[in-house]
Amino acid sequence: MYQLSVCFGLLFRSQTFLAVIISFSVFSSLFAQQSTVIAEITVHSGENEYYNTPVKTSLQGVHLHLHEGVLQLYEITDGTETPVLSQLKPGNPDQLTWILNGKTEPGSVRNFVLKVADAPYLKHQAVTGIEVEDDGNSLLFSIAERPVLNYRYALKDVPEGVDEIFMRSGYIHPIWSPGGEVLSRIQPPDHYHHYGIWNPWTSTEFQGREVDFWNLGRGQGTVRAKQIAERVEGSVFGGFRAVLDHIDFTGPTGEKVAINEQWEVNIWNVDPDQNVWLIDFTSVLNPATEDGITIKEYRYQGFSLRATEKWNDNNTVILTSEGYDKSDANATRARWIDVNGISDVEQGTSGILFMTNPANFNYPEQLRIWPVGANGGIENVYINFNPAQDRDWKLEAGKSHALKYRMLVYDGTIDSDKANLYSSNFANPPRINITPASR
Repeated sequence: MYQLSVCFGLLFRSQTFLAVIISFSVFSSLFAQQSTVIAEITVHSGENEYYNTPVKTSLQGVHLHLHEGVLQLYEITDGTETPVLSQLKPGNPDQLTWILNGKTEPGSVRNFVLKVADAPYLKHQAVTGIEVEDDGNSLLFSIAERPVLNYRYALKDVPEGVDEIFMRSGYIHPIWSPGGEVLSRIQPPDHYHHYGIWNPWTSTEFQGREVDFWNLGRGQGTVRAKQIAERVEGSVFGGFRAVLDHIDFTGPTGEKVAINEQWEVNIWNVDPDQNVWLIDFTSVLNPATEDGITIKEYRYQGFSLRATEKWNDNNTVILTSEGYDKSDANATRARWIDVNGISDVEQGTSGILFMTNPANFNYPEQLRIWPVGANGGIENVYINFNPAQDRDWKLEAGKSHALKYRMLVYDGTIDSDKANLYSSNFANPPRINITPASR
């Protein structure tokens, strides 16, 4: 069995909640003893350009159990091997992840080898990874002691005098910019059911009944965080898998679970200087009964942000991939939407670039945007990717239905060219070939 090393950050085991997470990273090079190549990996850019892009490949056929030692990924450039930070996620089969660092030109090929060494001899260098703290209510993820996002799995009390029906769990808040600006908001007085970054459905048909999981004040349904299935810390990525239940209150026998949802959220360590956060959000919806459930056509529902109260018509810029802005983006389709507003960081503004994925239902989804003048023109930045804005979405029993999004969180501003590049990287990952070494 290959060995696991904590002190040099190469490969370590930890038991976290229901999952055993295995990850490894690399601080430097120089193996004093003999190493063995166990796989060769090539990354093909095709027609696309890539920049600091997370990549992953299955290790099916790589017989890790036959080897003893320490795993290490190297990139080969002009005959020189350079160690690369990488992380192993166990499964069936195992998955290797790393960052395709820097710029990768269209039409290029990058070559890597995965090795196992008898023993490491490494020069120690500090590598900042993603860390998680659990306070009994939330998971707080940080990089270099700077907070990135907080996932709330415990019920959140409502403000004094507000009906407890508005209590909920299973949402992301705060989400911070790299400079420390809080960009999300929960329980605003104008909409107590708004919860930072969250993913409920407004108009559904379940067992012949109308159920609204979004507008909590209607008393038809809610969403509850059920379980943390996995949490990960690592030098390449950190994150969590969470299970959430969509609860129907309208049935003849009392509350009933209508949808089992699983979130997988990964925070990628793409920037050594920590000037941006890159976060992947995947929601997998599974009907909880053999009846299935239909998400009905409706103007707002799904993956949403209620932004900081600082942002309004006068200090926030919204731009979509199709060139629409806050005044006219509502109900249009977009591959990405950039939301940028005033902040207290040195650059003066912060923002989030939201990207959608071609694998999503009804891609590119239509948007729900609070336009200019909404909410009296103040505290009125709200956005929503809605796959069921113009049509019903039938979730069949026994099938999984996934929605994938990516967020680039930054300070300052970004232009359309950069937004298009990040969006293309998410939508069109590079082709990866892996060749296991002969046994």
